[in-house]
Amino acid sequence: QVQLVESGGGLVQAGGSLRLSCVASGDIFSISAMGWYRQAPGKQRELVARITSGGSTNYADSAKGRFTISVDNAKNTVYLQMNSLKPEDTAVYYCNVGGMLSGLSSRAFGSWGQGTQVTVSS
Repeated sequence: QVQLVESGGGLVQAGGSLRLSCVASGDIFSISAMGWYRQAPGKQRELVARITSGGSTNYADSAKGRFTISVDNAKNTVYLQMNSLKPEDTAVYYCNVGGMLSGLSSRAFGSWGQGTQVTVSS
């Protein structure tokens, strides 16, 4: 019912930048929050950054000062600008979106993207 398509991952040298994008589509009535998570090999998935519909943001300590999350509400798109990348940022990055579905049922949803690989070489 809600599909997320991520893009923007890739291979970059340490100190470089990448911009991830995630477009949400489908039976969306409203979005309450959008976020980015990451999972490195052998580790649990962790929050990187999250933004609410009211514009409140929170970042992982490792992302503060280097990453910026933003949204284009008209396009149901969330971005993650990643600067000063480090090898330890290497992971699969997942988009997560929560909100309400359209239709009479007024059901909440929470969806994950398929993930996009970010690899930072030293």
